Amino acid sequence: MPQSIDELFLSKSVFMTEEKRSTILIVDDEPNNVELLEALLFVDYEIMTASGGQEALDIINKENLDLVLLDVMMPEITGYEVCEHIKSSIKTQFLPVIMVTALTEREDRIKGIEAGADDFLSKPVDRLELNTRVRSLIRIKQLQDSLVSERDQLEMQNEVRSIMTNIVPTLLANIPMEQKKIIVHQMVDMVETIIKGTKQGYVAELNSISDAAQLCCDTMNQLGGSYYIDRTDDEDICLIKARKCLWGKVEAHLNPIMCNLTTGVFMRIINQFFPNSNVKVQKTLGNGDQYCHFEILKALKK
Repeated sequence: MPQSIDELFLSKSVFMTEEKRSTILIVDDEPNNVELLEALLFVDYEIMTASGGQEALDIINKENLDLVLLDVMMPEITGYEVCEHIKSSIKTQFLPVIMVTALTEREDRIKGIEAGADDFLSKPVDRLELNTRVRSLIRIKQLQDSLVSERDQLEMQNEVRSIMTNIVPTLLANIPMEQKKIIVHQMVDMVETIIKGTKQGYVAELNSISDAAQLCCDTMNQLGGSYYIDRTDDEDICLIKARKCLWGKVEAHLNPIMCNLTTGVFMRIINQFFPNSNVKVQKTLGNGDQYCHFEILKALKK
C-alpha cells in the first residue's frame, strides 16, 4: 500500500534513521536547578539549557522547540517577561511554557497566567508531576502542529487549484501552441515553488527510482490527485498511474497540454535525485484515455 507523503518523509530509507525526539529548553540562572531538571528528562527528550532570559530568547528565536521550562525569578529579564515574549510572537505563540517557581503566593500565579504560562511547577520539583505535565503539554503541541500542517496543506491545494481554475483557462484560450508551452513551463516553476515552500524543500536522499516515483505520487495527491505507483521487474523503470486528474477531467479535455504540467512536476522531482532521468507519457485523461499513465525511466550510468 502506498505510503503517505509524511510517512515517506519519515522513512528510514529516505533521510532519517530514527524518530525525532521532542526538544525541551530549560531556563534557570541556578546551575543546580538546571542539572536537576535535565537529569529527570534527558532520557526521553532532547535538552537545551539557558542560564538567563536573554540567552533563552536567543535560543527560542533560532531553534524549533517543543516546550520551555522557565524559572520565574531571574536577573535582568524575568521569566514573566520571557513568557510574554514567547506568547506575543506569531512564530512561538503555541509553544508550551511551564513556569517553575518557588513562589507560592496567589498573585504570583495570576501574574504567570497573565504572561501566558500554560502550567506551573513548584520547587522542589516532583518527578512524577514534572513528567506528567511535560507529556501532556507536548502532546497538545503535537496536535497543534498537526492542525497547522493540515491548514498549510489545504492552503497549498487551494492556491494551486485557484491558479488552475481561475488563471489557466484564460491564459490557454486562443493562443498558439508555442506560447502554451511557455506558460506551462512557468506554471511548473510556480507549482514546484509552492510545493517546496510547504514541504520546506525536498528530502535529502532517495534510494531507488520507485521511492522517487512514490514522492511524485504523494506530492500530486496532496494537491487533490489520485496517483499510485506500479512497480516493474526492472528496478530502473517505474510506472505512475492515476484515475483522477489533479487539474480536473473537463479542463484536461479542453486543454490536453495541462498533462504537460504534471509531467513537468514529475521531471523536476525525479531529476532532483536522479539527474538526466526521463518521464514518458503513455496515456492521459486529457486525450480521452480511461486513466493517466506515466513511465519513469532512471538514467543509466555511463
